Amino acid sequence: MDSRLNAFLERADAVLARIEPLLPAPRQTIDWTQCLAARWQREGRSGFLLPLQVSLDTRLSDLIGVDRQLEQLGRNTRQFLDGMPANHALLWGSRGTGKSSLVRALLSEHAKSGLRLIEIERDHLADLPRVVEQIAKLPQRFVLFCDDLSFESGEGDYRVLKSVLDGSLEQAPDNVLLYATSNRRHLVPEKESDNENWKRVDGELHPSEAVEDKIALSDRFGLWLSFYPFTQEHFLNVVEHWIGQLADKAGLEWQRDEELDILAVRWATGRGNRNGRCAYQFARYWVGLKLLEHKA
Repeated sequence: MDSRLNAFLERADAVLARIEPLLPAPRQTIDWTQCLAARWQREGRSGFLLPLQVSLDTRLSDLIGVDRQLEQLGRNTRQFLDGMPANHALLWGSRGTGKSSLVRALLSEHAKSGLRLIEIERDHLADLPRVVEQIAKLPQRFVLFCDDLSFESGEGDYRVLKSVLDGSLEQAPDNVLLYATSNRRHLVPEKESDNENWKRVDGELHPSEAVEDKIALSDRFGLWLSFYPFTQEHFLNVVEHWIGQLADKAGLEWQRDEELDILAVRWATGRGNRNGRCAYQFARYWVGLKLLEHKA
């Protein structure tokens, strides 16, 4: 009998050893006193919060030329942290102009005051009620962050999202806000055909139902912040800032001059972008090049 039991246990151990790598890793409860950010991870019909190791290197002082946007979102965030009424925010505009960086810089600024960040993808926004349920009674203040919230032409799930946002945001506890970024103000493409059915009533122009339906999604956000393409002067000022930051860390002495400005403008022209991301990339290129020259 013992030999048969031992054989069975050995076979069971062998089966478990083969199955164990296929099983999901056990999930630990997040310690929000230590963890500053997490990502909602979809798993089957449900999901879980995956803790993230985040860098707090991005500071508000690194955001050049977006003072108005910084002031408004910063004030909204301070209201939120102080338990005062605050609005869900939509940051829209040109790519690479600091929308996502501003949200992450606010985390760096206010993490010690209890601000936490939860990233959630557009396709997972239907899970908002589940996310909110997990953090509703915690003492920290949570910004749910959806980067690049937009819909392509023909996608109809924005209507589903509208109803989810209505239910989730209106009933959300006071320790939850939603910040989203998008390249589009109205999140959904507007076609020329949408404007064909505008009506004039008593001298006033009324939009068609198609336009009203698409604009309604953006209306779920009480605060709209616009980010515009950089002027050349703005771009060069951002280049100067990032070269200064990188050069100081590397102990490199440098001075801004006309030749540097020309190189930076050529760099941006070659990429068809004149924004903060491009300025940072040029700064890394230029500082690395100068360090190589000094090494040689």
